[in-house]
Amino acid sequence: MIHAALPPGETIAAPAVEAMHVGDSIVLRSRHALGDLARCIGEFVEHWARGASDRPFLLERSAGGGWGGLSYGEMFEQVRRVGTWLIGQNLSAERPVVILSENSVEHGLLTLACMHVGIPVAPVSPAYSLVSKDFAKLKTIIKILNPGLIYVSDQARFVSALAAVRDLHDATVVVGSESAPDGGAVPFDSLTSVCDAAAVERAFAAVTPDTIAKLMFTSGSTAEPKGVIITQRMLCSNQQALAQIVPFLTETPVLLDWLPWHHVFGGNHNFNIILRNGGTLYIDRGRPLPGQFEKTLANLREVSPTLSLNVPRAYDMLVAALQSDPALRGCFFRRMRLIMNAGASLPEHLWEELQALVRQWQHHHVVLTSCWGMTESSPTATACHAPPDRAAVIGLPIPDCEIKLVPNGAKLEARIRGPNVTPGYWKRPDLTAKLFDEEGFFRTGDAVRFVDPEHPERELLFDGRVTEDFKLSTATWVNVGALRLNAIEAMAPIAQDVVIAGHGRDEIGFLIFPKLVACRCVCKDLPCDTPPARVFAHPSVRACVEAGLSALQSAGGGSSRYARRALLLLEPPSIDAGEITDKGYINQDMVLSRRAALVETLYRNPIDPSVITLQGTDTPIAESEGCRP
Repeated sequence: MIHAALPPGETIAAPAVEAMHVGDSIVLRSRHALGDLARCIGEFVEHWARGASDRPFLLERSAGGGWGGLSYGEMFEQVRRVGTWLIGQNLSAERPVVILSENSVEHGLLTLACMHVGIPVAPVSPAYSLVSKDFAKLKTIIKILNPGLIYVSDQARFVSALAAVRDLHDATVVVGSESAPDGGAVPFDSLTSVCDAAAVERAFAAVTPDTIAKLMFTSGSTAEPKGVIITQRMLCSNQQALAQIVPFLTETPVLLDWLPWHHVFGGNHNFNIILRNGGTLYIDRGRPLPGQFEKTLANLREVSPTLSLNVPRAYDMLVAALQSDPALRGCFFRRMRLIMNAGASLPEHLWEELQALVRQWQHHHVVLTSCWGMTESSPTATACHAPPDRAAVIGLPIPDCEIKLVPNGAKLEARIRGPNVTPGYWKRPDLTAKLFDEEGFFRTGDAVRFVDPEHPERELLFDGRVTEDFKLSTATWVNVGALRLNAIEAMAPIAQDVVIAGHGRDEIGFLIFPKLVACRCVCKDLPCDTPPARVFAHPSVRACVEAGLSALQSAGGGSSRYARRALLLLEPPSIDAGEITDKGYINQDMVLSRRAALVETLYRNPIDPSVITLQGTDTPIAESEGCRP
């Protein structure tokens, strides 16, 4: 059944929270009761196949350039056919299905078919196969999972990755319908040749809320991936809670989305919002990267979605495009109802620019909002109940999810408990035992604080990672999350991201990942093909950094609020090394560890020529370790 607990037409739920003091901690609970849950995700597939059979569900660009895919009725029929084939392959939680490829209609179909018949599916970052040089993370994941089936969209593209893990499994390799199978691989089309509806129905009836739906691997906290158990209950409770907080999600949403399905934001949050509410999902082949974002903009001109659910890196590029192109603004806002940011906090200047664009749109109301969660909460734990007034607001607990705020140094660590929380890490009882506190709350490692401690209904603010904060040699605490956002803001537009150094030292230093395109715009006297090292060495770029350092110092607040020195990095953050996730979130600790030599360069005395300081040296950046790839 599909349930909506609030009247249609409301855009945000009334803020309602109960705050209880338990010792030194505060426990927050939503006053909104969670409505009845679907038993499993497959109920949504069946519901819309009966009620909106011809409505487009999942679409992608065809070879001819148009949009093609499956309606809800077609998806259900194909799910039963693929499910029939899967039932005969001796697959289980001990021999799950692994998907190595990017988002596609086949990827979505295989995922839904697995979950329909109770076989866990593990989507794995394509970067581990296509970008990685040593395939270390892919090998770790295959060893953990012992898959019975591995799917790749194009065997030729994944041939090196498949060879690297060949001796680690005995799985059947299934290749996309447009790929030529080789070496015993099975073409995807053959999975759809037979339908045993009775067998599929028996398997579907055996699926319970506690059945493992997915095994999803973390990528942002450690170098070694951890398999998070995602149950049917977690997925269904998340969707029911979201529908209650933002009821217009039930009004046939339309989404154009690039976010990868091996991450919970794209694969659980966004995909299931569309499925649960009978909407249409257009798979976007664009990416928030120079040379690839143009595909996204072209798609937006055609699709005019009702939802924008994205991450800061994408909004950074989208805002600039919307500001400069009135026709694109019209296409983007024509049916837009909700703009949501998640994955990381938006820099304040981006939030304000998005707000300005929303205010300019007079034709209907558009909500700009945010939420918070993680892989282990599948993903949503909080959502904004009222339109927030700043970027860092993450809202209140969703229905039936409790948040315990535990003092941790100068911060409040958020711990969560509820039907949306994982039972643990796959085959890692040692890590699972450390996952929960004595009351069963999951230790997130994230910090939050109240917008107004006297009025908890005014919602929570994200306050960075507890583990990222550190002390200077003066014993002064540095709030890394807040300083990172302030630094990006102060050095706009050239700073893509900033890593905060200074652990145990006298002063803070910045390692800056610059935006090459923005830096080129600053250096108007340089040819457009000037090598990045020369662009970053340009006096105009260095002047932007100096101005940012000065602005942070002038804002006051003491030595924990600004840096005296900074270093621009040529080498982008490495996925292989765990420095960055596919969504663009920087792992501060991993960058500092991997680039320890650059941290030493940053603090070297006398000052290295590559380092930019508050004193404003005019020495050009050197071809030293600070600017080599």
